[in-house]
Amino acid sequence: MSTPFIAQLMPHLIVAPILLPMATAALMLLLGDTRRPLKALVGVLSCALGLAVSIALLLWVQHGDGPHAVGIYLPSNWPVPYGITLVVDRLSAMMLLLTSVLGLASVLYSVARWDRAGAHFHPLFQLQLMGLAGAFLTADLFNLFVFFEILLTASYGLLLHGSGWARVRSGLHYIAMNLMASTLFLIGVAILYGVTGTLNLADMAIIVPAIAETDRGLLHAGAAVLAVGFLVKAAAWPLNFWLPSTSASASTPVAALFAILTKLGAYAVLRVWTVLFGPEAGVSTLFGGPALVDIGLVTLALGAVGILATQHLGRMVAFCAILSSGTLLAALGFGQPAVTGGALYYILGSTLAVSAFFLLSELIDRARDMEEEPIVLSELQTDDAFAFPVNLVPTRDVNLDEDEQALIGLPIPAAMAFMGLAFIVCGLTLAGLPPMAGFVGKVVMLSALLNPAGFGQNAPVSPAAWMLLGLLLASGLLSIIALSRAGSRYFWSPTGRPVPRLRLIETLPIGALLLLIGVLVWRADDVLRYVNATARDLHDPRHYIGTVMAAQPVPSPVANGEKGLRR
Repeated sequence: MSTPFIAQLMPHLIVAPILLPMATAALMLLLGDTRRPLKALVGVLSCALGLAVSIALLLWVQHGDGPHAVGIYLPSNWPVPYGITLVVDRLSAMMLLLTSVLGLASVLYSVARWDRAGAHFHPLFQLQLMGLAGAFLTADLFNLFVFFEILLTASYGLLLHGSGWARVRSGLHYIAMNLMASTLFLIGVAILYGVTGTLNLADMAIIVPAIAETDRGLLHAGAAVLAVGFLVKAAAWPLNFWLPSTSASASTPVAALFAILTKLGAYAVLRVWTVLFGPEAGVSTLFGGPALVDIGLVTLALGAVGILATQHLGRMVAFCAILSSGTLLAALGFGQPAVTGGALYYILGSTLAVSAFFLLSELIDRARDMEEEPIVLSELQTDDAFAFPVNLVPTRDVNLDEDEQALIGLPIPAAMAFMGLAFIVCGLTLAGLPPMAGFVGKVVMLSALLNPAGFGQNAPVSPAAWMLLGLLLASGLLSIIALSRAGSRYFWSPTGRPVPRLRLIETLPIGALLLLIGVLVWRADDVLRYVNATARDLHDPRHYIGTVMAAQPVPSPVANGEKGLRR
């Protein structure tokens, strides 16, 4: 395959992450409900192909022409800003790759049994991937809203997959919150369009510095309303009460894929904020940054308290997602490229860990269901009646076997060893302890915050930076306490249970996600170079804006003097 051919092919590959799941969903609907194994195979192959496309796009923007590689595709072949514009840069390519990884892991896990719990699981799953890909690739606010609605509509069906009162109840809360967020999204878009006269982000960024002072307050109001709609989806305080019950009640593969949804909200905030209110925005530069820091700090604190307060494993993982979202939002609000680079690295590790943790939580719950019947509280002593009522067993059974021999040095079943090690990796990553990816991301962020002028330079550290440092340390401590308590309860205390049986199709996605977390640590230098370059491009969007505005439609054959097709 020649290099010129690849150069011609790659721009057309930008639209593939949208068209591939859309075509797959249509094919699955044509197959009907009686060919579930075939639909599952098609879904897995489609996700695998989507992963390959995402890798190709990331390599393209990483090794493209110049230090700021940006790919443009005009599906309608209309000039900017009048037509649909798709853009892939380092940030969108990274998020596409992360989405593809979670999508493939989740669909593999679902093949074990969850795809048979209801109708149309695989078509809805593909439409969800289509909406996510479109949201990461689009370059205008209207199509961002369109793709948001596509993925939300699919998520409504996926959330109810498997039926049950808990899913219906949490689904109603989820739908109500997202309808409110979509309404705010539309209001914010309408205000911004009324002020600037355009919806293309690059075109809008050119107009923002020239906005009259009498209209600048309206511009800021529209941006704030739009940001609230994004922050609802990012599970930011105080509009994040829907997330714990939603994620805990959703089917396992759906919850694992939903781990990317909060990061999508943060992505939308980061993309719109850095393009519209970058260094060239005049008095509007970094508008709303302090508010974003405050919201992130409160969200971070709420997530840490929630992890410690709950004893339900699914809700605990959901609060881990809230904690990571708060950390991300607070770091982005400082508007420093070095901090943003650390936050982008943190996105990768925390999202992979949350998704793997959701998958693992079902295996742990299933293993607990195989345990012996718990002791009746009435048979215990009075003081024991206030103990935590989870599979209580006599002290003798915990420490001694039937021959009164100490239970020391007994072999650990492979299934329990896998779940225990996976639990440790997820817990260390989300708590931000060394040597996992969460620790690396936090160290990079804090190093930049505590040295705002660079290493070796003296500059005052802001109170918000000290507060973020304290909350990161406190949240890590609370998280490790809560996760250690849960690990002791699930893996150490129970005895006398049969060895759980794990299927390869269920353990393979979890192992792959944990392996990728290890790769993030092993190749930390390479990943940090990539995310730091991404952060620099985000906080200096001139090349992004110039590339988008310079995109030209492909001339028609008639305009070139070529003969048309014969009738």
